[in-house]
Amino acid sequence: MTLFDPGTEDAPVERTTSEEAFLQALLDAEAGLTRAQAALGLAPAEAAGTVTAAASAGAFDVRDLARRARSGGNPVIPLVADLTAAVPAAHGPYVHRGATSQDILDSALMLIAARTLDAVLGELALTEGGLARIAAEHRDTVMPGRTLTQHAVPTTFGLKAAGWRSLVLDARDRLRHVRESLPVQLGGAAGTLAAFEAYGASDPLALVTSYAQELGLRAPELPWHVLRTPVADLGGALAFTAGALGKVAADVLTLSRTEIAEVAEGAGGGSSAMPHKANPVRATLIAAAARRAPGLAATLYGSMAAEDERPAGAWHAEWATLRELSRVAGGAARDAAELVEGLVVHADAMRAHLALTGGAIVSERLSAELAGRFGRGRAKTLLAAAARRAREERRPLGAVLAEEPDLADVDVTGLMDPARYVGAAGALVDRALARR
Repeated sequence: MTLFDPGTEDAPVERTTSEEAFLQALLDAEAGLTRAQAALGLAPAEAAGTVTAAASAGAFDVRDLARRARSGGNPVIPLVADLTAAVPAAHGPYVHRGATSQDILDSALMLIAARTLDAVLGELALTEGGLARIAAEHRDTVMPGRTLTQHAVPTTFGLKAAGWRSLVLDARDRLRHVRESLPVQLGGAAGTLAAFEAYGASDPLALVTSYAQELGLRAPELPWHVLRTPVADLGGALAFTAGALGKVAADVLTLSRTEIAEVAEGAGGGSSAMPHKANPVRATLIAAAARRAPGLAATLYGSMAAEDERPAGAWHAEWATLRELSRVAGGAARDAAELVEGLVVHADAMRAHLALTGGAIVSERLSAELAGRFGRGRAKTLLAAAARRAREERRPLGAVLAEEPDLADVDVTGLMDPARYVGAAGALVDRALARR
């Protein structure tokens, strides 16, 4: 719980990344190792049962473990001592047998990542479903397309929503790939698996496979103590997710401005000083997440430059960073699902805004049509003169063009209709919605 991070408060990822969740993941990693060894005859079955029974976060003091972690630099060292003390003396030697602290901590991080990604993917499913509905409903809702903050040419809100959904699906696909690739960590002190051989494993690689099966993670080709691809990929996918949702938020923030009001959050937030306001709070929190995520991912990428067979500092920098990035992206996913579910679309405002430029929003079409009739030079001169008259006389461009003798036989009204200049927007929406 934190007053300074409302975007993550009560999000599903808050539970999967809590102190208690981290402790439970560490215990699950320890118990899984004992079970994996028992499955290969390297530990008594009774030891696997008692270690697993003892590996419950509620039986341990998180705060005390955190204090004691300072002496060794990580929480695994005091946890192993406490877990060993919690099982019968005969089974104590099978706790953490052959492993190094990083084996357990990395495996725990992957367990946390798996549980967190499952929650985030659920939120993204809600978001993409809502955007699919909006895109289909507004397939042909014409609105101004804006480039460099200015009206450009007409587009449709359906195409905009389909684009948002496409980004969400891109994020989903990246997270799914990472989720399916999360590996267990097991290498021993320097990644050679030598200790497991010393404890009787005739095939240490089989132990890695057994451990992966116990934890529901993938068996890696190599121990990855200093080969941080799994963490970098996870960080990149989470940052991409925050950025993808940030695009949705950025558009909603722009389109919900008072002077635009083409969309609105269904339940906007209030202001402490201005009672008339309904602030786009969900979009604001997502936008904040999108700004935080890249820097967090950069720390994870920076930790890839890890020296020797186990690094000092690089690995340690990942723990809190990965937790925060998971919370940032997960909170954004929760807020995006709520934002999309309650989004209000004001199609009438979109239609009204098409007229703000007095018809100039279709000038690209006019230029192309008239160039075919008069040539590019003559068309440009004619349109420039008409546009100047329209500005000076404060009249619609179509009305001025209708008075041009050279255009007497041209359907100026039809050419000026923004709804007839959206290109293949409808077909693009249909194609985008076919993606599953």
